[in-house]
Amino acid sequence: MSSFVNEPLGSLLGERGYIRGPFGSALVRKELQSFGIPVYEQQHAISGTREFRFYVGQEKFDELKRFAVKANDLIISCSGTVGRISTIREGDPLGIISQALLILRPDVSKVLPKFLGYFLGGDTGQRALIQASHGTVQVNIAPRSVVETIPIPVPSLEEQQAIVQVLGSIDDKIELNGRLNETLEAMACTLFQSWFVDFDPVRAKANGDSAKSICQRWGLTPELLALFPDSFGNSELGEIPNGWTVRGLDDVANYLNGLALQKYPALEGKDWLPVIKIAQLRAGHTLSADKASTQVPAPYVIENGDVLFSWSGSLEVEIWCGGRGALNQHLFKVTSGEYPKWFYFLWTRFHLSFFRDIAANKATTMGHIQRKHLSEAKVLCPPMELLDEMTKVLMPLIEMTISNRLEAGGLSNVRTALLPELLSGNVAVVVEAELS
Repeated sequence: MSSFVNEPLGSLLGERGYIRGPFGSALVRKELQSFGIPVYEQQHAISGTREFRFYVGQEKFDELKRFAVKANDLIISCSGTVGRISTIREGDPLGIISQALLILRPDVSKVLPKFLGYFLGGDTGQRALIQASHGTVQVNIAPRSVVETIPIPVPSLEEQQAIVQVLGSIDDKIELNGRLNETLEAMACTLFQSWFVDFDPVRAKANGDSAKSICQRWGLTPELLALFPDSFGNSELGEIPNGWTVRGLDDVANYLNGLALQKYPALEGKDWLPVIKIAQLRAGHTLSADKASTQVPAPYVIENGDVLFSWSGSLEVEIWCGGRGALNQHLFKVTSGEYPKWFYFLWTRFHLSFFRDIAANKATTMGHIQRKHLSEAKVLCPPMELLDEMTKVLMPLIEMTISNRLEAGGLSNVRTALLPELLSGNVAVVVEAELS
């Protein structure tokens, strides 16, 4: 077994290695800009994204530069969702943290930033951070004197590097799958836009372009191109390809609203289903989800690959890949006995901005849409022969996306199981000897 020594967190930090965000009076809303030097907020620790809402000017940055992030810093959320961590990577933009964040700056002669990040982001580290927090209505991270006493099991730097490499290889594969899916989704959206919005193949045929040039330009097979019409006709939406029809979104798919699942409580000692709410849909997993009885009616059971649409609060459309669960109210499970999955998924996503505008204009605290809005959202339906050929192109993109997400989920589960074993020394790693 590897030799691990418990060290207090504070002893592993460098000079000025514990930096809590500026007090509210030091950075007020009116000083925030839409351009300039970015401000890191809680969302950047929680999700790891680097998309910014707020910025400051150079003068304000110079005033608050002691709160600036550096590569290999760990930023930690300090309020509400306490303890979520992200590492500042090489290439991340220079910026300052908000008052809701904490910077931990490791002493790299004692601990690798990624190793410390893995520990604090794992179950043991998260429990330590949360247990050290305080507050009833709004949970806040504990004072520095408490946080810095959290024990960290630390092996040699060589062993840390070996552990980081094992876990990092899993993370790299998960990240690769995410990038692949971004490409696949972009391809699907581009084809959808070309075929159903811009009508590129129809316009090209109507202009008399040769079949060879159209196929080369738009990436079509001759068989698929032959099924597109070469003219337009009138409809309630204006000109659409001849032979196509206009239907409401709820006419091509079934939008099943979820249940108030508190009526189906999980029974002690019995099997249960995780309750999939808007939070789970956004997160893509069911960790910390509520539990429901397996007696939930079958139509309300969610499986991997199902299309879910949150119609209230935060409106999102996703293909679920987070495992079996139960459909909660405020979510639609979208299915169709007539049209393929790619068709109703992409059309629902196409109308999402329309639905979000409706929800945003609601006077209630939680914006939402009504079923009539599904009817008002129109869909263009090509003849079934053409639709079948389109499916041969688009459905593989959707299936590959699902496969990649399921693989990433499996890898994440492996990492979650492996993490505490590696970080406790229960699973040894091979440390490569340096060549003399």
